[in-house]
Amino acid sequence: MPQTFTWAPDNGATGDTQYRTRTAQFGDGYRQSVGDGINSKVQSWPLTFTKNKATAEAIVAFLDEHQGATSFIWTPPLGTASLWQVKQVTNTPLGGGMYRIAATFEQAFHP
Repeated sequence: MPQTFTWAPDNGATGDTQYRTRTAQFGDGYRQSVGDGINSKVQSWPLTFTKNKATAEAIVAFLDEHQGATSFIWTPPLGTASLWQVKQVTNTPLGGGMYRIAATFEQAFHP
């Protein structure tokens, strides 16, 4: 059973939705498009987390445990709980015991 990512990102996150399609173009200008597979809607969310040291370490440890290959459960804004992966994490010390973690959550369809 996949683990659940529970930390709240900073406000202002903007998600990106892509619809994969297959299109056939015909000579008379007619074009026909269909969804590419059963999971043709794919989302990604570039997120930042500005947290204290203990929380930042917990977030990084969670993402390190999954190493970009194992999916985890996360609920995007206006979305439902689904599977996600993170391929890259950026850790920026801000001073005063605060850290900014940046990661792009990419929707996955397998654990």
